[in-house]
Amino acid sequence: MNAIKERIMGAVTVMNDEQAEKIWNIIKLSMTEDAWENIEEIEPDEIDIQMQREIDSDSDCKEFLSSDAALKEIGLL
Repeated sequence: MNAIKERIMGAVTVMNDEQAEKIWNIIKLSMTEDAWENIEEIEPDEIDIQMQREIDSDSDCKEFLSSDAALKEIGLL
């Protein structure tokens, strides 16, 4: 996952439902309808699984931003 996707995931994680719905609506409006039909679902590979294990066991990965800080980070506040 690249840095932009990581920032988006982190921001959405701390948003309340109303804020997350606004972001979802922006995403839906920016994608063409056929783009959603062409998204390929894939199973995580061993590297993905290992990365998740490392995240789960690393206490430094448990730090979170406040909702306002996350929105500022992605330029929405």
